[in-house]
Amino acid sequence: MPVTLLGAAEIRALAADLDVTPTKKLGQNFVVDANTVRKIVTAARVTSADRVVEVGPGLGSLTLAILETGAPVTAVEIDHRLAERLPATAAAHGVPDGALTVVAQDALRVSELPGDPDVLVANLPYNVSVPVLLHFMEHFPTIQRGVVMVQAEVGERLAAPSGSKVYGAPSVKAAWYGTWRLAGTVSRQVFWPVPNVDSVLVGFERDAAARGTEEERLRTFAIVDAAFQQRRKMLRQALSAVLGGSSAAASEVLERAGVAPTARGEELTIEDFVRIARA
Repeated sequence: MPVTLLGAAEIRALAADLDVTPTKKLGQNFVVDANTVRKIVTAARVTSADRVVEVGPGLGSLTLAILETGAPVTAVEIDHRLAERLPATAAAHGVPDGALTVVAQDALRVSELPGDPDVLVANLPYNVSVPVLLHFMEHFPTIQRGVVMVQAEVGERLAAPSGSKVYGAPSVKAAWYGTWRLAGTVSRQVFWPVPNVDSVLVGFERDAAARGTEEERLRTFAIVDAAFQQRRKMLRQALSAVLGGSSAAASEVLERAGVAPTARGEELTIEDFVRIARA
Protein backbone atom coordinates (compact mmCIF):
# COMPACT_ATOMS: atom_id res chain seq x y z
CA MET A 1 0.00 0.00 0.00
CA PRO A 2 1.62 3.30 -1.08
CA VAL A 3 1.92 6.22 1.31
CA THR A 4 -0.59 8.98 0.52
CA LEU A 5 -0.16 12.68 1.31
CA LEU A 6 -2.36 15.14 3.20
CA GLY A 7 -4.55 17.60 1.30
CA ALA A 8 -5.41 21.13 2.44
CA ALA A 9 -8.96 20.22 3.57
CA GLU A 10 -7.69 17.23 5.58
CA ILE A 11 -5.02 19.37 7.27
CA ARG A 12 -7.64 21.90 8.39
CA ALA A 13 -9.94 19.08 9.56
CA LEU A 14 -7.09 17.51 11.56
CA ALA A 15 -6.30 20.85 13.19
CA ALA A 16 -9.97 21.40 14.07
CA ASP A 17 -10.22 17.88 15.51
CA LEU A 18 -7.18 18.52 17.72
CA ASP A 19 -8.33 22.06 18.58
CA VAL A 20 -5.00 23.32 17.20
CA THR A 21 -4.74 26.92 16.08
CA PRO A 22 -1.34 27.62 14.49
CA THR A 23 0.52 29.96 16.86
CA LYS A 24 3.16 32.61 16.23
CA LYS A 25 4.76 31.69 19.56
CA LEU A 26 5.69 28.24 18.22
CA GLY A 27 6.33 29.64 14.73
CA GLN A 28 3.69 27.33 13.26
CA ASN A 29 2.81 27.68 9.59
CA PHE A 30 1.58 24.39 8.18
CA VAL A 31 2.35 23.48 4.54
CA VAL A 32 -0.91 22.53 2.80
CA ASP A 33 0.43 21.79 -0.69
CA ALA A 34 1.56 18.26 -1.70
CA ASN A 35 3.79 19.52 -4.55
CA THR A 36 5.76 21.70 -2.12
CA VAL A 37 6.51 18.91 0.37
CA ARG A 38 7.60 16.63 -2.48
CA LYS A 39 9.82 19.44 -3.80
CA ILE A 40 11.56 19.67 -0.38
CA VAL A 41 12.13 15.89 -0.24
CA THR A 42 13.49 15.89 -3.82
CA ALA A 43 15.84 18.79 -3.00
CA ALA A 44 17.13 16.77 -0.02
CA ARG A 45 17.75 13.72 -2.29
CA VAL A 46 16.11 11.40 0.24
CA THR A 47 16.16 7.69 -0.64
CA SER A 48 15.04 4.57 1.20
CA ALA A 49 18.66 4.08 2.32
CA ASP A 50 18.60 7.29 4.41
CA ARG A 51 17.64 7.76 8.04
CA VAL A 52 15.84 11.10 8.31
CA VAL A 53 15.22 13.39 11.27
CA GLU A 54 12.47 15.98 10.90
CA VAL A 55 12.04 18.92 13.28
CA GLY A 56 8.54 20.30 13.84
CA PRO A 57 6.44 17.85 11.81
CA GLY A 58 3.22 19.57 12.85
CA LEU A 59 0.23 17.75 11.33
CA GLY A 60 2.48 15.57 9.17
CA SER A 61 2.36 16.90 5.59
CA LEU A 62 6.16 16.92 5.09
CA THR A 63 6.55 13.79 7.27
CA LEU A 64 4.39 11.74 4.88
CA ALA A 65 6.31 13.02 1.84
CA ILE A 66 9.58 11.84 3.43
CA LEU A 67 8.04 8.48 4.40
CA GLU A 68 6.79 8.10 0.81
CA THR A 69 10.45 7.53 -0.20
CA GLY A 70 10.71 4.49 2.08
CA ALA A 71 13.16 6.21 4.44
CA PRO A 72 12.48 5.82 8.18
CA VAL A 73 11.76 9.12 9.97
CA THR A 74 12.36 10.36 13.52
CA ALA A 75 10.11 13.38 14.05
CA VAL A 76 10.82 15.83 16.89
CA GLU A 77 7.69 17.75 17.94
CA ILE A 78 7.30 20.15 20.89
CA ASP A 79 3.46 20.27 20.79
CA HIS A 80 2.25 17.14 22.61
CA ARG A 81 -1.16 17.11 20.88
CA LEU A 82 0.54 17.01 17.47
CA ALA A 83 3.12 14.45 18.63
CA GLU A 84 0.40 12.11 19.92
CA ARG A 85 -1.70 12.30 16.73
CA LEU A 86 1.12 11.89 14.19
CA PRO A 87 1.49 8.06 14.39
CA ALA A 88 -2.28 7.61 13.76
CA THR A 89 -2.15 9.99 10.78
CA ALA A 90 0.82 8.09 9.38
CA ALA A 91 -0.89 4.71 9.81
CA ALA A 92 -4.06 6.02 8.12
CA HIS A 93 -1.96 7.11 5.14
CA GLY A 94 -0.26 3.78 4.52
CA VAL A 95 2.95 4.18 6.54
CA PRO A 96 4.20 0.74 7.67
CA ASP A 97 4.75 -0.03 11.36
CA GLY A 98 8.17 1.01 12.63
CA ALA A 99 8.87 3.55 9.87
CA LEU A 100 8.01 6.57 12.05
CA THR A 101 9.38 7.40 15.51
CA VAL A 102 8.00 10.48 17.28
CA VAL A 103 10.06 12.29 19.92
CA ALA A 104 7.82 14.66 21.94
CA GLN A 105 10.45 17.19 22.99
CA ASP A 106 11.73 20.71 22.45
CA ALA A 107 14.19 20.45 19.53
CA LEU A 108 16.60 22.78 21.36
CA ARG A 109 16.83 20.32 24.27
CA VAL A 110 17.11 17.02 22.39
CA SER A 111 20.46 15.37 23.07
CA GLU A 112 19.76 11.82 21.84
CA LEU A 113 17.94 10.46 18.81
CA PRO A 114 17.22 6.83 17.92
CA GLY A 115 18.69 5.37 14.74
CA ASP A 116 21.58 7.81 14.17
CA PRO A 117 19.89 9.94 11.47
CA ASP A 118 22.07 11.01 8.52
CA VAL A 119 19.71 13.50 6.81
CA LEU A 120 17.84 16.48 8.30
CA VAL A 121 14.67 17.64 6.52
CA ALA A 122 12.43 20.25 8.14
CA ASN A 123 10.07 23.18 7.83
CA LEU A 124 11.70 25.05 10.71
CA PRO A 125 9.79 27.44 12.99
CA TYR A 126 10.85 30.94 11.95
CA ASN A 127 11.65 32.16 15.46
CA VAL A 128 14.18 29.43 16.34
CA SER A 129 15.49 28.17 12.99
CA VAL A 130 19.18 29.13 13.42
CA PRO A 131 19.52 27.92 17.05
CA VAL A 132 17.81 24.61 16.12
CA LEU A 133 20.08 24.07 13.10
CA LEU A 134 23.26 24.80 15.05
CA HIS A 135 22.06 22.58 17.93
CA PHE A 136 21.46 19.62 15.59
CA MET A 137 24.77 20.08 13.76
CA GLU A 138 26.61 20.21 17.09
CA HIS A 139 24.87 17.30 18.84
CA PHE A 140 24.28 14.89 15.96
CA PRO A 141 27.49 14.39 13.97
CA THR A 142 25.86 11.53 12.03
CA ILE A 143 23.80 14.14 10.11
CA GLN A 144 25.66 14.51 6.81
CA ARG A 145 23.31 16.64 4.72
CA GLY A 146 19.83 18.10 4.58
CA VAL A 147 17.36 20.67 3.36
CA VAL A 148 15.42 23.03 5.62
CA MET A 149 12.73 25.56 4.85
CA VAL A 150 13.31 28.86 6.65
CA GLN A 151 12.39 32.54 6.41
CA ALA A 152 14.06 34.00 3.29
CA GLU A 153 16.11 36.49 5.30
CA VAL A 154 17.46 33.69 7.53
CA GLY A 155 18.21 31.42 4.58
CA GLU A 156 20.12 34.14 2.75
CA ARG A 157 22.16 34.78 5.89
CA LEU A 158 22.99 31.09 6.36
CA ALA A 159 24.18 30.74 2.75
CA ALA A 160 25.96 34.12 2.55
CA PRO A 161 29.65 34.26 1.58
CA SER A 162 32.09 36.53 3.44
CA GLY A 163 31.94 40.12 2.27
CA SER A 164 28.21 40.08 1.47
CA LYS A 165 25.81 42.51 3.17
CA VAL A 166 23.89 39.76 4.97
CA TYR A 167 26.97 37.79 6.10
CA GLY A 168 27.03 37.55 9.89
CA ALA A 169 27.54 35.32 12.92
CA PRO A 170 24.99 32.68 11.73
CA SER A 171 26.81 32.43 8.36
CA VAL A 172 30.18 31.81 10.02
CA LYS A 173 28.87 29.38 12.64
CA ALA A 174 26.99 27.36 10.01
CA ALA A 175 30.19 27.26 7.90
CA TRP A 176 32.04 25.60 10.80
CA TYR A 177 29.98 22.48 10.05
CA GLY A 178 29.91 22.49 6.25
CA THR A 179 28.75 24.21 3.07
CA TRP A 180 25.33 25.88 2.77
CA ARG A 181 23.43 26.93 -0.37
CA LEU A 182 20.04 28.32 -1.36
CA ALA A 183 18.08 25.43 -2.88
CA GLY A 184 14.81 27.04 -3.98
CA THR A 185 12.03 29.45 -3.08
CA VAL A 186 8.62 28.67 -1.60
CA SER A 187 5.41 30.64 -2.20
CA ARG A 188 3.62 32.12 0.81
CA GLN A 189 0.38 30.66 -0.55
CA VAL A 190 1.32 27.04 0.27
CA PHE A 191 1.11 27.76 4.02
CA TRP A 192 -1.77 27.89 6.44
CA PRO A 193 -1.95 30.47 7.84
CA VAL A 194 -0.29 32.51 5.08
CA PRO A 195 2.83 34.08 6.65
CA ASN A 196 3.82 37.71 6.06
CA VAL A 197 7.38 36.70 5.09
CA ASP A 198 8.87 34.78 2.17
CA SER A 199 10.46 31.36 2.61
CA VAL A 200 13.42 29.62 0.98
CA LEU A 201 14.96 26.16 1.00
CA VAL A 202 18.52 25.91 2.28
CA GLY A 203 20.60 22.83 1.56
CA PHE A 204 23.77 21.83 3.39
CA GLU A 205 26.52 19.21 3.26
CA ARG A 206 28.64 18.49 6.32
CA ASP A 207 32.39 18.74 5.73
CA ALA A 208 34.03 15.33 5.94
CA ALA A 209 36.99 16.68 7.92
CA ALA A 210 36.30 18.19 11.34
CA ARG A 211 37.46 21.81 11.67
CA GLY A 212 38.73 21.41 15.21
CA THR A 213 38.06 20.29 18.75
CA GLU A 214 35.01 21.29 20.80
CA GLU A 215 37.23 23.68 22.76
CA GLU A 216 38.34 25.33 19.50
CA ARG A 217 34.72 25.58 18.31
CA LEU A 218 33.66 27.37 21.51
CA ARG A 219 36.62 29.75 21.31
CA THR A 220 35.96 30.42 17.60
CA PHE A 221 32.25 31.08 18.20
CA ALA A 222 33.05 33.52 21.04
CA ILE A 223 35.36 35.45 18.67
CA VAL A 224 32.70 35.41 15.93
CA ASP A 225 30.08 36.80 18.35
CA ALA A 226 32.43 39.59 19.48
CA ALA A 227 33.35 40.49 15.87
CA PHE A 228 29.71 40.85 14.77
CA GLN A 229 28.39 42.52 17.92
CA GLN A 230 30.41 45.55 16.79
CA ARG A 231 30.57 44.80 13.07
CA ARG A 232 31.35 48.40 12.06
CA LYS A 233 34.51 48.44 14.19
CA MET A 234 37.92 47.19 13.13
CA LEU A 235 38.78 43.80 14.60
CA ARG A 236 41.52 45.19 16.88
CA GLN A 237 38.76 47.14 18.67
CA ALA A 238 35.84 44.69 18.32
CA LEU A 239 37.94 41.79 19.65
CA SER A 240 39.90 43.64 22.33
CA ALA A 241 37.77 42.21 25.17
CA VAL A 242 38.24 38.58 24.06
CA LEU A 243 41.85 38.86 22.86
CA GLY A 244 43.80 40.20 25.78
CA GLY A 245 41.84 43.23 26.99
CA SER A 246 43.30 45.92 24.75
CA SER A 247 43.44 46.78 21.05
CA ALA A 248 47.25 46.39 21.15
CA ALA A 249 46.96 42.85 22.55
CA ALA A 250 44.22 42.02 20.02
CA SER A 251 46.39 43.38 17.17
CA GLU A 252 49.25 41.12 18.22
CA VAL A 253 47.02 38.00 18.16
CA LEU A 254 45.48 39.00 14.82
CA GLU A 255 48.88 39.53 13.23
CA ARG A 256 50.02 36.14 14.53
CA ALA A 257 46.95 34.63 12.84
CA GLY A 258 47.73 36.39 9.56
CA VAL A 259 44.64 38.64 9.81
CA ALA A 260 44.84 42.43 9.38
CA PRO A 261 43.93 44.18 12.67
CA THR A 262 42.15 46.85 10.58
CA ALA A 263 39.85 44.30 8.92
CA ARG A 264 36.19 43.90 9.92
CA GLY A 265 34.36 40.70 10.83
CA GLU A 266 32.32 40.60 7.62
CA GLU A 267 35.53 40.25 5.56
CA LEU A 268 36.67 37.06 7.31
CA THR A 269 35.94 33.44 6.40
CA ILE A 270 35.45 30.63 8.92
CA GLU A 271 39.09 29.62 8.29
CA ASP A 272 40.24 33.13 9.33
CA PHE A 273 38.24 32.96 12.56
CA VAL A 274 39.65 29.49 13.36
CA ARG A 275 43.21 30.81 12.85
CA ILE A 276 42.50 33.66 15.29
CA ALA A 277 41.13 31.19 17.87
CA ARG A 278 44.26 29.04 17.53
CA ALA A 279 46.59 32.04 17.74
